[in-house]
Amino acid sequence: MSVDTNIYALDVDALSPTINRRAINSALKDDEALNATFIGQERAREALTFGLGISTRGYNLYVMGEPATGRFTLVKDYIERQVAQLPAPDDWCYINNFDDERQPVALKFPPSGGKAFQKDMAALIDDVLDSLPIAFDNPGYQRRRASISREFEQKYDAAIDAVERYAQANDVALYEEGGSITFSPIINGKPIRDTDFASLTDDQREGFYTLIDDLENRLSESLLSLPTWKRENSERLRELDKKTAEHVIKPLIKVFEHKYASELGVMKYLKQLKTALVSAILVIHSEEQKEEKSDDFDKKVFLEEQFLPNVLVSNKLEDAAPVIYEPNPTYQNLFGKIEYTNIHGSVFTNYRMIQSGALHRANGGYLLLDVDQLIEQPFVWDTLKLAIKSQRLRMDLPQQDVGMVNNITLDPQPIDLNVKIVLLGSRDLYYTLQDYDDEFDELFRVLVDFDLEIPVTRQALFDFVGKVRAHLIQLGLKGITANAMCRLVEYSLRMAEHKEKLSAHFAEVIELVNEAYYFCKKSNADMLELDHLKTALSAKKRRTGRVSQTLLNDIKEGHVLIATEGKAVGKVNGLTVLDIGDTAFGTPARITSTVFAGASGVVDIEREVELGQPIHSKGVMLLNGYLGNKYAQHFPLTLSANIALEQSYGHIDGDSASLGELVALISALTEIPCLQTLAITGSINQYGEVQAVGGVNEKIEGFFDLCQHRGLTGTQGVIIPKSNAINLVLDTTVIDAVKKGLFHIYTVETVDDALTILMEQEAGKISSKGRYPKNSINYHAVNRLYNIALIVNGGDGE
Repeated sequence: MSVDTNIYALDVDALSPTINRRAINSALKDDEALNATFIGQERAREALTFGLGISTRGYNLYVMGEPATGRFTLVKDYIERQVAQLPAPDDWCYINNFDDERQPVALKFPPSGGKAFQKDMAALIDDVLDSLPIAFDNPGYQRRRASISREFEQKYDAAIDAVERYAQANDVALYEEGGSITFSPIINGKPIRDTDFASLTDDQREGFYTLIDDLENRLSESLLSLPTWKRENSERLRELDKKTAEHVIKPLIKVFEHKYASELGVMKYLKQLKTALVSAILVIHSEEQKEEKSDDFDKKVFLEEQFLPNVLVSNKLEDAAPVIYEPNPTYQNLFGKIEYTNIHGSVFTNYRMIQSGALHRANGGYLLLDVDQLIEQPFVWDTLKLAIKSQRLRMDLPQQDVGMVNNITLDPQPIDLNVKIVLLGSRDLYYTLQDYDDEFDELFRVLVDFDLEIPVTRQALFDFVGKVRAHLIQLGLKGITANAMCRLVEYSLRMAEHKEKLSAHFAEVIELVNEAYYFCKKSNADMLELDHLKTALSAKKRRTGRVSQTLLNDIKEGHVLIATEGKAVGKVNGLTVLDIGDTAFGTPARITSTVFAGASGVVDIEREVELGQPIHSKGVMLLNGYLGNKYAQHFPLTLSANIALEQSYGHIDGDSASLGELVALISALTEIPCLQTLAITGSINQYGEVQAVGGVNEKIEGFFDLCQHRGLTGTQGVIIPKSNAINLVLDTTVIDAVKKGLFHIYTVETVDDALTILMEQEAGKISSKGRYPKNSINYHAVNRLYNIALIVNGGDGE
């Protein structure tokens, strides 16, 4: 009994999408398209606009979507355009805290103010250094210094003179050499030497000893106040130096006070600066008074290390709000760091060694972070949440808390934080954070959800073309032909596996454009043409096709048994798709089934040997439900059957083979042969309805390649679910073969449709009396199951 299978065959027009060439041509001519930011993604665009516009605390953004969908580029470009009109944020700098150097003070300035203040302070330091020689070489200063020194010397000389007069009156000479005073006896008007002194009589010597002891006592009494005189002298000299230094800096500081009168923080700093600067000047003057000057003492560096501001963040007046992306969100990269240096074996740091982090640079704007990397960094996630909640940015070193560092470090004053955080992450991580972090929903209230597929609207095509053109202009090409652009659109539709939806993985389109550009330059063309794209696609297929070619060769050489001619009982050509790296390809696989009397049910051999993954095993287990519902309403379902994907040695997942497995099972049950010229894919439910599967294009092309190698006979083809017809974006070689009648693509809605095509006879519809037409497939299936039930249960089978 022959059946007409043409009613299930698809027309050529249904094998590829219809592309709106008019819209593409329009976009190729319109330069407005070059400004495209988003391609589709209306939901994400609306959420992003809302999140950027609302300034209430807690409305930070989580951008959800898969990598390589252009999330980062689109979001960053969109934010930069949205914030272009926002003013530049404030400058921040750290200054020395003269009361406690371990706690540097943060100063806020309007845009450009930080650099201007630093420049003013540098000029002040230069002015101070220029003024020092003039002040301390001034004749008036020198006279006052000499006068103070002279008063001290006069007191000293007067004390010495009194003792010297008394000594001379008693024939003793006083000598002063190198700051020490000695006495010597005078005999006959001349001081005597030690040898002469030894020749004196004992009485004479004893008299001189007594006299010298008396003189030394008198000298000590006269110089008793010498330390006090020295201290007074030093204090007076210091006071003179201090007043001289104050006289130097007073007019310089006055200029500052007028300029920064409205800056309260600067005025407070200038008040402390006066005292500290005077002390620094005195140190410099002291160094210059030394006879042996230190080679490593640099006056300018000495002053800069204490007084020059450390500008942490600097913005220009014409700048917009910052949009910062931190690709490596470590603790120091985000929150800043304090550097150290080694001086004479000791670790040293100060306020000028504080370095900014991404949060400092993004303050007053937007910070983009990859949350997948962020949560892997120790201490970062909790510290970031604390900064967002408190709106204060501290520079605590986490190493201190875990005892990793015991060096003395700084505790800089926190700065005000006003930043919107934009996290980019996966769906799984978003829901995980929601489940395990109670603060997550409180801090990241705006979800920006990127779709994996974009409906093909006129606007989406317009933006798609614009993005491609903008990229080509960056590459230095004039543009792209309409045919080439249509092929790119088709490539995106193929990635999405949908005739009416573009893939959101726009990065892969750009990747193809880059590869085509290589061949374009080789041909010295200035326009990207269709041939360049075809060459790039062929080259990519060649580069990544080793595994698929090896599998096809195994089939060609007979190592893997796949029949493309004739009929066989219990054997069906299934279709599988393999994803290896960045490439996916289809390959046929033989599905076999055996049936015999028994009660073990349908056994999935793949599951028994632990190669079948859960979804595949679920698909096989549904077969029992289908058989029972379809055929065993009036007797118990009792049978033993084995199902296997032959020559598969790896893990198998997915339920797209369940339709082929059921057909093979029914073929083995009824002993009606199946066509080997056809391959089949599809998922089923317990009621025998055929459901859509993935990778349908690759599966069709995989079987077509084998048939083409063996020679197209006009009887070969594939059977796919009807609901997959909208997913067809097939290669032109397949379409041409279908157009010539050399290859066929059939769509089915039910298991009965598939049985009818593969067994070339009617499946049979059940009558109102609950019977199937005689000699139909279903009729034979019921009879065989009934006979097996009788045999197993002890009855007499037919």
